[in-house]
Amino acid sequence: MRDRAKVAFPTWRWTCSRLYRLVAFGFGSGLLRPGSGTWGTLLAWPLWRLFAPHIVSDRAMGILLLLFFAYGCWACSRAGDELDEPDHVGMVWDEMVAFWIVLWLVPPTLGAQALAFVLFRIFDTVKPPPIRYFDARLKGGLGVMWDDILAAAYTLLVMALAVRFGFIA
Repeated sequence: MRDRAKVAFPTWRWTCSRLYRLVAFGFGSGLLRPGSGTWGTLLAWPLWRLFAPHIVSDRAMGILLLLFFAYGCWACSRAGDELDEPDHVGMVWDEMVAFWIVLWLVPPTLGAQALAFVLFRIFDTVKPPPIRYFDARLKGGLGVMWDDILAAAYTLLVMALAVRFGFIA
């Protein structure tokens, strides 16, 4: 794998020329540097607060997030192939979908969501086991998406413990 800090970024024009590229690059947030993943996660938060209240049920939300995950596997695979960089640092749809799963399941307070944001970014960046294992071995779009789902799972575990032990109401 190439040094992620030295990866060439596509242009805004290239990114916007196909819907799957625009999605893979988090509506352009993945083009921001440094910290593309943080920018993508940060954009996911207001998008969630804007659109989530309009989803009528948990079942509908679960199906929508599953569809976003599946589309992300395809979109990131296709964009990564075109860039000859299977897990391009600018593809942030994986962070967005994973963080939406977190936001769906944590208390809807600003404090809880802010803590979840910080935890998610830590787990996504540090990649504790088995995240690092899957990040290194699982390839293609599924590989791009899966390690962030695991980071979301770690975040949800810590958040559940924080709620259980009264640190978060």
